Amino acid sequence: MPFPVYLLLLGAILILQTTVLENFAIAGIKPDLVMLVVVLNGFLLGAKEGAFLGFAGGIIEDLFSGSYIGLNALSKMVAGYLAGAAGERLYRENIPVAAAVAFIASLAGLTVNYLLLLYLDIFISPLYAFYRIAIPGAAYTAMLAPFVFWRIFRYIQFRGREL
Repeated sequence: MPFPVYLLLLGAILILQTTVLENFAIAGIKPDLVMLVVVLNGFLLGAKEGAFLGFAGGIIEDLFSGSYIGLNALSKMVAGYLAGAAGERLYRENIPVAAAVAFIASLAGLTVNYLLLLYLDIFISPLYAFYRIAIPGAAYTAMLAPFVFWRIFRYIQFRGREL
């Protein structure tokens, strides 16, 4: 997919995430659709594409939020890279594997986000950060993976790209 199309897709997903998904929050936790698209694309296309798309999606998210430019870019880049590295070693056409990779990569991205916040002298209790934010957020994001995975998988096959 051409880069401008990815940017438009990520912008549309971010708008959907910040408007409609606010109604689907459970205990203040909502799924991160940008992370999900980054992770699944990285899983299917490789580490390089995953890291690039993660950085682009994170920058768009940072520009929409208006604070700490680069925070989401770095965390989503790490998640996209890890998903791509996992995709090179695992069976890509299996939905449970894709959901597990989405959970682990999302958790890794949120952990990087937490560590970057610590670096900026923003302290959040580690127990609260992981048990109330990171793990439920990664699980909620991973639960949506089966619904999004096949759409991305079919699009990549339709475009004639070899997996």
